[in-house]
Amino acid sequence: MARRLLIKVTCGPEDPERCNQAFTVAATAAASGVEVGLWLTGEAAWFAVPGKAEEFSLPLAAPLADLLSTVRELGQVTLCTQCADRRGITPEDTLSGVRIAGAPVFVEEALGEGVQAIVY
Repeated sequence: MARRLLIKVTCGPEDPERCNQAFTVAATAAASGVEVGLWLTGEAAWFAVPGKAEEFSLPLAAPLADLLSTVRELGQVTLCTQCADRRGITPEDTLSGVRIAGAPVFVEEALGEGVQAIVY
């Protein structure tokens, strides 16, 4: 049975190290062949919008845009429905491949067999 890693990132540029850790773990796992789901919530919701990840900077860290690209290519990126609504982000505003879903989907995925959920 394949294991799945579900990562929820709840912060953005206001907490850059914690934010970058979530993306680094997600991209590393995805590149290692682990099935990864990355949920963008809170201020991390903005990273679902083109150009926003490129604006993020953290010294000595891999570029967030590259990490996000890896997860988009090899895993699943989900934008929280309520977080998107609060910020006026619509499906048309998001990067290709990013889905918008709410808490019921997160709970369903988190309770799946063989799933490890991590929240940053």
